[in-house]
Amino acid sequence: MPIRVPALTAASVLALAACVPQPTDATRSGTPSPSSGALVSQRGAGGDLKILYWQPPRTLNTHQATGPKDSDAARLVLEPLASLGKDGQPIANGLAAEIPTVANSGIAKDFTSVTWKLRQGVKWSDGTPFSADDVAFTYQYQCDPATAATTFDRCDGVQSVVARDANTVVVTYRSPHPNVFQWGVGVQGAILQRDQYKSCLGANVAGCAADLKPIGTGPYKVRDFKISDVATFDLNDSFRDANKPFFKSVTFKGGTDPEAAARAVFQTGDIDYAWNLQVEPTTLRTLAQNSQTAALLTVFGSSVERLDLNFSNPDASLGDKRAEPDTKHPFLADKSVRRALAMATNRDAIAQKIYGDGLFGKATCNVLAAPDAISSPNTKGFDACKFDVDAANAELDRAGWTKGADGIRAKGTVKLKVLFQTNVNARRELTQTLLKKDWESIGFQVDLRSEPFTTFFSNTSPGGADRFWADVQTYADGGDPDPTAYLTSGWTSGQMAARANSWLLGNRARYSNKDFDALVVRLFSESDPAKRADIARQANDVLIQDVAVIPLVQRAAVTSAVAKSLKGVDPSPWDSEMYNAADWTK
Repeated sequence: MPIRVPALTAASVLALAACVPQPTDATRSGTPSPSSGALVSQRGAGGDLKILYWQPPRTLNTHQATGPKDSDAARLVLEPLASLGKDGQPIANGLAAEIPTVANSGIAKDFTSVTWKLRQGVKWSDGTPFSADDVAFTYQYQCDPATAATTFDRCDGVQSVVARDANTVVVTYRSPHPNVFQWGVGVQGAILQRDQYKSCLGANVAGCAADLKPIGTGPYKVRDFKISDVATFDLNDSFRDANKPFFKSVTFKGGTDPEAAARAVFQTGDIDYAWNLQVEPTTLRTLAQNSQTAALLTVFGSSVERLDLNFSNPDASLGDKRAEPDTKHPFLADKSVRRALAMATNRDAIAQKIYGDGLFGKATCNVLAAPDAISSPNTKGFDACKFDVDAANAELDRAGWTKGADGIRAKGTVKLKVLFQTNVNARRELTQTLLKKDWESIGFQVDLRSEPFTTFFSNTSPGGADRFWADVQTYADGGDPDPTAYLTSGWTSGQMAARANSWLLGNRARYSNKDFDALVVRLFSESDPAKRADIARQANDVLIQDVAVIPLVQRAAVTSAVAKSLKGVDPSPWDSEMYNAADWTK
């Protein structure tokens, strides 16, 4: 859903993405980096590049993609204005000639517009010239609600995208904007050819033939695409770099299962790159450590598995007032109860037993886990971040919550009975089970509920995350390299989900804290990069100290297998895994 951000209180906002000096944590397991060594490229010298995604692509139009399986395949053909590198910074490996800044007059001083200078002489793969009109058309396509683009959230706050001349595009926001690189950058910023897509607007979006064979400016062009099976690509003879791409062709195969995909790289060597290896951790480690042909690549991003705690009252007997912002939770309003839950939350066990201890996730107590510049070092010392069942019991004892004969704590007529919900997902349901055991050991009664992904992440479902008609819920989310919109949407007082807004706003827990709100206001008005990073860390710390949320695991954005012979692979957690495929060689 689109992130809604309140109007800014000052004219100058610097995108944090332009100021992060350190790369996101990246680790490689088992074998040396597959991307080490000097890169030497000669167009078409590399034969066929074999890529395996166990979830097969269904479209090659990024703006109709329903996941990486689609957008990664499309990225071989379609390019954004700029990519997002490993550190969250925009990099000029796309259609822009340079990255706009205040210094080069690309970013307006009041941060209401961005002027993009485009590369000159760029051609589409059909040999026709690329121009700013294609960029402006892409905005028309992507940001028309009738298109129902899956990238529509990138349009939030954008007033217009206009071609100033053939090589210049101006993106204008409705008000000073905290993330000036929101539109046209990264995995959701693919630019479409106007001439190919001009007949695919409005009612004609469905069934558009161009989605299966888009014309692009990227390193490859579509030869053939069998939906939910395989896409084959040939090198784009019109690609702007005469030395790239290295591979003559690409076979992007879909199907099979994660373990079979892993074995195809680690054991047989039939595949060069296998994606998202959701394999049992011990099996995956063994395959990687014993492989002579491939390395395991893991890169961490901003996505954090977390626990939301409901600050409103979800009691069904309240009718239309159920879980409304002006109600108060009968026991989670007590900070001591929230602290006890946090202290009885074994993040390390979840990371080790369920997320493979670094393969798929690692324990964290930060909601802002990446980029490194905004990840707080302070939370490691917080009581609420340390697993200590004895301390949790003592916290509840001091607060007057006493255990009854049934082992459930109570104060007066209020018992610590928790309804804990999530979506149907093996890891999340295992997390529920692990937490239930420890929470019940300190005097909670915990009932578990899960429902299908499609309804859980829907504002129409009574058992969904948006309405949050439970006490605790778990899922994962994360933000852009600039954390302003993420913090604003998730926890500020003005963004509470409620019946009046159809539960579309992001503060599902109905949390309110004037100190946190004040820090977010400062983020909207501070332009100094170092100060912005410090404010972001402070905001994170307020959430953790107040136990507004309980972070569990920082999830891996990339867990892929890469042939040792394949060079140049350098995934970014902020972009498509294929964002620099033009640089891949053997």
